[in-house]
Amino acid sequence: MRKEECFYVGTIVNKFSFKGELLVKLDTDEPELFLEMESVFIEIGKNLVPFFIEHSQLHKSLLLRVKFEDVDDEPMADSLMKRELYLPLDVLPKLEGTQFYYHEVIGFEMIDTEYGSVGTITGVNDTTSQALFEVDHDGSEVLIPINDEFIEELDRDKKTITVTTPEGLIDLYISE
Repeated sequence: MRKEECFYVGTIVNKFSFKGELLVKLDTDEPELFLEMESVFIEIGKNLVPFFIEHSQLHKSLLLRVKFEDVDDEPMADSLMKRELYLPLDVLPKLEGTQFYYHEVIGFEMIDTEYGSVGTITGVNDTTSQALFEVDHDGSEVLIPINDEFIEELDRDKKTITVTTPEGLIDLYISE
């Protein structure tokens, strides 16, 4: 399995017991979706290695307590600390309407209802308090906040997102 064919689930952040149980900090708003996983891929070096799950349960808010098969003691658990977990993209539920996964819209054309074509979405920056579309406009980067109120239409067939941005936002980046 290649990393490009997967999505990031979370990171192993701590050991839970001396029997090899681990705590995973999930990158999700809905941690209960990850309770039924049978296996995950763990990034070790440059490879994604499959690990099968014996059992898991939610632990506090966004932590998942996991027991992997063949990880039965502290040294084995230590070897997995700070590793990232991934799942194949095809296990994600399909979204409809204007809901989307960040990875899904990369390469889409962004169209503003007033401005017209803004450019191609090259990425999403979710490291800030407000997630941002990163849009390439003829070599210049335009940052558009990801806000449900801005998104008018998402056309998966045409690979376009139509937005209505606040007046003057696009002009901050683009001078004609």
